[in-house]
Amino acid sequence: MNIRPILSTLLRHKTAAALIVLEIALSCAIICNALFLIGTRITQINEISGLAENELVRVQLAGIGENANADAQTLSDLAALRGLPGVRQATVVNQVPFLNSSWNSSVNLQKDQRQPTLSATVYMAESAFIDTFGLNLVAGRNFTADEYADYSVVSRPDSPGVIPAAIITRSMADRLFPAGNAVGQTFYSWGDEPIRIVGVVEHLVRPSRQGGPEAREYSMILPLRPAYSLGGNYVLRTDPDRREEVLAAAVAALRGNGPERIVLEDATTTFQALRETYYQRERSMAWLLVAVIVGLLVVTALGIVGLASFWVQQRTKQIGVRRALGATRGQILRYFQTENFLLATVGIALGMALAYGINLLLMEHYELARLPALYLPVGAVALWVLGQVAVFGPARRAAAVPPAVATRSV
Repeated sequence: MNIRPILSTLLRHKTAAALIVLEIALSCAIICNALFLIGTRITQINEISGLAENELVRVQLAGIGENANADAQTLSDLAALRGLPGVRQATVVNQVPFLNSSWNSSVNLQKDQRQPTLSATVYMAESAFIDTFGLNLVAGRNFTADEYADYSVVSRPDSPGVIPAAIITRSMADRLFPAGNAVGQTFYSWGDEPIRIVGVVEHLVRPSRQGGPEAREYSMILPLRPAYSLGGNYVLRTDPDRREEVLAAAVAALRGNGPERIVLEDATTTFQALRETYYQRERSMAWLLVAVIVGLLVVTALGIVGLASFWVQQRTKQIGVRRALGATRGQILRYFQTENFLLATVGIALGMALAYGINLLLMEHYELARLPALYLPVGAVALWVLGQVAVFGPARRAAAVPPAVATRSV
């Protein structure tokens, strides 16, 4: 089809054409960035934690006053928990994933390093930590019995505070030692002595979002046995279909095993429930952005329909003349579809440039990642399809104009 008559017609209706181009450009820019934001939220929601989440439950305690025998009480609690029917393993830990706070420590490769290489979260572990959480050890080994120490002893002012070993995540290992195997290497974190890496786990997310997506798995496990009073987190691994049963039995067992604690009911739940709560904001934001996209598409479609209907009404006699000169219904239909395609193309081209501009602002003020180029053709195709669907109705009405209209007086 010759587009010169179409361009000539559009130039005679500059204002209307410019408005629809601007509407499409804004829609394209916002939709591309909204799709990107939805994609990032979905990625966060579906992130791999490294845990056997569907098998884990958490019981959190709070002490009433200080317990001088907290270490002994913890051992007694673990023995009681591990003896419950349906419990495959149990451990005590200073923190658990899917919370909004965490224990963190700077990590250096040199003792007198001025700026830390990275900041990692710290999990204190007793002997059942890896088995309970279901972590996948991909290099090295687990801690040996002589490497464990009580945190209450190591943290004393008169203690040398030497930590002989650590297990870190693959993400942290790649960041610290990108050129080789991390096992056997050392780093500085707690105390003045180097800590030797003895193992690497595939995944283990940190409880909080500190450091952003890049640092999401900067986690290290230290062989320090925490007492229940250090966070009050007992984690039990059980069969997925027995989690509620085990959770109730664990609460009853802990209440009967020591009078100087209270169970925090709101924090005592399954890990899947913890994850659901943790990502509630991301799910809500994703659905809100979906609603924004749908709203923009509807408004844009209505704008295209309104403009096309107006032009059909204004050009009725012209269309009749073309029909009288031999133009078929298909040619009239294609004329309006081509016209819309040209307007949409100009709007999309402007919208892509605007999308990158909006993304730069988001990167500067909200630490958002760069917009991948993949989202631009997705938004373009969506608007092209929308434009053709929206213009189809008015174009069909135009194609139905009979040739006799050409003989009528205005």
